[in-house]
Amino acid sequence: DYELFEEWGHLYPVPREDLINLHREHLLHLLEMGDMEKALQLLQRIEDPGICLAISEQSLDQHPNLAASHFLADYLTAHFYANLTTARRNEIQALYMGSKVLLTLPEFSRVNYFHLSSRPLLMLEQLLMNMKVDWVAVAVQTLHQLLAGQEIGFTIEDVDNLLSKYAEKALNFPFALKEKRS
Repeated sequence: DYELFEEWGHLYPVPREDLINLHREHLLHLLEMGDMEKALQLLQRIEDPGICLAISEQSLDQHPNLAASHFLADYLTAHFYANLTTARRNEIQALYMGSKVLLTLPEFSRVNYFHLSSRPLLMLEQLLMNMKVDWVAVAVQTLHQLLAGQEIGFTIEDVDNLLSKYAEKALNFPFALKEKRS
């Protein structure tokens, strides 16, 4: 049906909003099916960059699954970086980094942290509070690689400060130990 609509759109004028809505639904359908190659081909076939940007942003705002969010954030950053406001750029890059961190976690645990995918620092803090030290190590390594030379609203220093804060809390004893005498 989507392909028929696309052919119809080449033959007859279709209102811009209808075109955006139908392409968005087609893109989301392809992404939900896991067909990233066809999704990329669809975006490349759209000649008007304004329409392509609108479709990509609206699709991302629909909060699709993890792989789709990662794909869309990457696509928007790669193709429309200059067209985005600084706040939106930071939001999309944070989502990209958060989804990348999520992809490093074991598959069974991703659902527990998916709601934090647009807030990587908060996700890292949640992992620390849940004592997932091995996962934190991989997440920090991933964030360090992604943050090198990037400005997205938080820095490597923010990650290091968060780790220092929790390391300090781990060593903080709120009570005095009494020595038992025999």
